[in-house]
Amino acid sequence: MEKSKQLTINPFQGISEAERNVLDPHIREALKNFAVLDGAFVIREDGVVLAAGRYLQTGEGNVELPLGLGARHAAAAAITVETNAVAISVSQSSGAVRVFKGGQSVLELQQVARRS
Repeated sequence: MEKSKQLTINPFQGISEAERNVLDPHIREALKNFAVLDGAFVIREDGVVLAAGRYLQTGEGNVELPLGLGARHAAAAAITVETNAVAISVSQSSGAVRVFKGGQSVLELQQVARRS
């Protein structure tokens, strides 16, 4: 949280931890709905959503990404250089999911068919 700032109203503020854990199927639906907001979700290691709509602030501008990956991937990679966080980024254009750790992409999942 110290490496980010709130961009929009945090839809999870004021909600009990039990009601904002990603292990709860109801919260997963809410996450899908809030995913259209600009900014990142911050999720604690135990699955509790701390915030949505956060701007990741890093001093690390020196991550190397494949051509074609933009600002959301750069922010995800950079935050994992400065923290022990794992970051997940979903490409808006292709739907590919990338997991970053230590500034590197450690997993990439390509979408086979787009859901309508």
